[in-house]
Amino acid sequence: MNIKLTVEYDGTNYHGWQVQHSGETIQLVLEKAISTFVGQPTRITGAGRTDAGVHALGQVANFFCPKEFDQHRIRRAFNALTPADITIKEVEIVPDSFDARRDGRSRVYEYRILNRPAPSPFYLTTALHVHDSLDLEAMRMAVRCLEGEHDFSSFQAAGCDAAHAVRKVYRTSLDQRGELLVYTIEATAFLRHMVRNIVGTLIEVGRGLHSPQSFAELLEARDRTKAGPTAPAHGLFLVEVKYQ
Repeated sequence: MNIKLTVEYDGTNYHGWQVQHSGETIQLVLEKAISTFVGQPTRITGAGRTDAGVHALGQVANFFCPKEFDQHRIRRAFNALTPADITIKEVEIVPDSFDARRDGRSRVYEYRILNRPAPSPFYLTTALHVHDSLDLEAMRMAVRCLEGEHDFSSFQAAGCDAAHAVRKVYRTSLDQRGELLVYTIEATAFLRHMVRNIVGTLIEVGRGLHSPQSFAELLEARDRTKAGPTAPAHGLFLVEVKYQ
């Protein structure tokens, strides 16, 4: 049985998704739970790698189970075997050909900003606090240039192992949800720290340090040194992985 999992997690206490030589990761915790349940070592394939401190509302993974189990039983068992900050939302039996990473057609990320004078204890690990007022209209104008296919070298972190920096962005927006500003971007795939580097630069637009025009120019420059700082990981969420 090829089992597809939709996973929700708070990444605060983890060293990202991917198994590492040191530090606990989401993948490691899930593989331990799955291996315990099926009775043998089991590896899983994730749709994408989230960094340390990044959260997920809809991470997707799959694994091959040597026995047949009811999917509702699998979900109950896995949630009993994982800590409270990792939840299996959905379990599906899928064709053997399904691969969570290879078959993903787009990924949707959100970055959340608490934009008010005082911080909040309720958003300490789930939103970036920006105390000064931001120019939302300028920020909205700036991100329009990101839609379509571009070379995102200006927003690519050092050490990124991608073969190239060209990515296709399907949609990008900045919305206000109560006290939160939520930046949303959907693309075929993402470079290392790409969303966080976009947000760090976008905040500078909101502060008047860049104009929407200069934001577009730095995208075309393909030079990371011209863009803004990397926004902290804790405001970032992997919202959804879309499949055809």
